[in-house]
Amino acid sequence: MKNAKRCSWARNPPAIAYHDREWGVPVRDDRTLFEFLILEGAQAGLSWDTILAKRENYRKAFDGFDPKKVARYGAAKRAMLLRDAGIVRNRAKIRASILNAQKFLEIQRECDSFSVYVWILVGGKPLANMARSLNAVPARTKISDALSKDLKRRGFKFVGSTIMYAFMQATGLVDDHLRGCFRSGKKRK
Repeated sequence: MKNAKRCSWARNPPAIAYHDREWGVPVRDDRTLFEFLILEGAQAGLSWDTILAKRENYRKAFDGFDPKKVARYGAAKRAMLLRDAGIVRNRAKIRASILNAQKFLEIQRECDSFSVYVWILVGGKPLANMARSLNAVPARTKISDALSKDLKRRGFKFVGSTIMYAFMQATGLVDDHLRGCFRSGKKRK
């Protein structure tokens, strides 16, 4: 959609492709939810464009975002990840990814899936904000506050409320496409 009106943050080819195909589309697949949990945590303090540029490298480095495999990473794999220039080489973020995989599996066992756990927060269907400008889109909400608080209580790391709101946007729990964007108000699952 070459001349389509988009949310103003989508300014370069990778961001436009992400905006047009993924952002705000409801995700109920646990592996994809885990992927965004890892990527949003890695993005803390960085631009999303940086993470998009490294996304394929993350897929390779983190075994296709298989939480069972990531949960078993030991010292040798952590050291390898710290040397991998294709990802964000931050010791705390790498450790958090492994810990979060372990905690993710615990939620799967408790709730049958991580998807069930997160989608119950929004009543099973996406919240649509329909904001007119980026300034009107919140950085966090009561729901992201509650999600963050519960994940922290369970031992997750890099899951602050702002990170969790970005996760909610990425996975379609909330649809923050701006009014006027060609994706705004599209039927959601």
